[in-house]
Amino acid sequence: MIGAGLEIAALGMGHRQVAAHLGLADSTVRGWLRAFAGRAEAVRRHFTVALVALADDPVMPNAAPSALADGVSAVAAAHHAAATKWPRMLTVSRWEKRSSRSRSN
Repeated sequence: MIGAGLEIAALGMGHRQVAAHLGLADSTVRGWLRAFAGRAEAVRRHFTVALVALADDPVMPNAAPSALADGVSAVAAAHHAAATKWPRMLTVSRWEKRSSRSRSN
C-alpha cells in the first residue's frame, strides 16, 4: 500500500488526497511521504544504477517535477527492465519486492 501511495503522490497529489484515496489516516501517509522524500535521491540513484545493469538499452526516466516523483520513476523503470529481462521470474509488484527486503533487514 505504501508503494501505491508513493505513486499517487508522484502524480502531484498531497498527503490528504493520497490518504483519502487509500482510506488511511492523513498522518500515516504524511509519514510515508516524508520518509521517502528524505531518501528520494538515494533511491533514484540506486534504481537508476539497477536499470542500467538490467537493460540492454536502458531508457532513462524523464526528469519529474519533484525528487519524490524522480525516485518513484526510477523504481518503476528498474522494475520494468527486470520484468523484461526475466518475464517468468518477476511476479511481484515493484514495491512488494522492496518491502519484503526492508522487513527482513
